[in-house]
Amino acid sequence: MASPSRRLQTKPVITCFKSVLLIYTFIFWITGVILLAVGIWGKYAMFLTLIFLVELVAAIVGFVFRHEIKNSFKNNYEKAVKQYNATGDYRSDAVDKIQSMLHCCGVTNYRDWKDTNYYSEKGFPESCCKLEDCSPQRDADKVNNEGCFIMVMTIIESEMGVIAGISFGVACFQLIGIFLAYCLSRAITNNQYEIV
Repeated sequence: MASPSRRLQTKPVITCFKSVLLIYTFIFWITGVILLAVGIWGKYAMFLTLIFLVELVAAIVGFVFRHEIKNSFKNNYEKAVKQYNATGDYRSDAVDKIQSMLHCCGVTNYRDWKDTNYYSEKGFPESCCKLEDCSPQRDADKVNNEGCFIMVMTIIESEMGVIAGISFGVACFQLIGIFLAYCLSRAITNNQYEIV
């Protein structure tokens, strides 16, 4: 059985995937109903093809620019650590959640905190603690040593197979939908001429 921290990491990811797929399916259902009411199935097949091509281009761009995405995440995380405060702004909350869930501290390691204003005033944040409810202040032995950037990238890269598999499955269903919409359009067009 997976450790509690591992389950906490995958549960939000699965919930997010479910939500995205539900919204995605709902949008296509609504679009199909509208186009059925209007009666333009050939246009629906073209619409589905256009959506498929946009998704394909987005996947290719994401793959090609994956290193830039990593660098952007690292730069933004470094900025969030440097501007960290315990007053509850969304960046500081994100840093705390990442550090507490992944049991990590700083960007590359715990020493990243030593260059921040927060460390000079209060020491390490509580989210860096190895144990719950500790006040590490400036004691490096009480905080996690590993940096969060490496941990986040490891998790993302380990889940890429699942993401690719889900994307491939969705793409197959879209291609089937495009084919069936085209067949229906052809059948409707042929039947209109036979009625006369």
